[in-house]
Amino acid sequence: MAEIGFYHLTRTPLEQALPRLLGRVLQQGGRALVLCGSAERMAALDAALWLCPDPDWLPHGTPATGQADLQPIWLTTEDVGEAGAPNGARFLFLVDGVESARPGLFDRVLDLFDGNDEAAVAAARRRWAAAKAAGHGLSYWQQGPRGWEKKG
Repeated sequence: MAEIGFYHLTRTPLEQALPRLLGRVLQQGGRALVLCGSAERMAALDAALWLCPDPDWLPHGTPATGQADLQPIWLTTEDVGEAGAPNGARFLFLVDGVESARPGLFDRVLDLFDGNDEAAVAAARRRWAAAKAAGHGLSYWQQGPRGWEKKG
């Protein structure tokens, strides 16, 4: 079973919060796969990762750039197959309410959702209940004045 963390965005938009979380993964020598809900969101996050000031370098790729195996961060709209992430990622980031059919292929799953969108919050609650019923380890994080605060 995977360890799934639900990340409740309350202070910054995804385009600002995601780079810092990805930076932490890279600092640990990890690789990440970011599963996006649409090609438009993937393009927006691609641009945000190139332009973010902190951390100032987040090497990544998308299906448009190719060579997934060389990319420490891979942005995609396609869920992983039985072989796992094409870049060997052990961290899965879920955005836009997407779900993966194979969260157990990852060491850690981070489900980021917009706390200012009631529909997104309600959908995150449903995903939490489903993940709990499936036996995954769960944690809940919320943005606070000093960064991410573990709430449960």
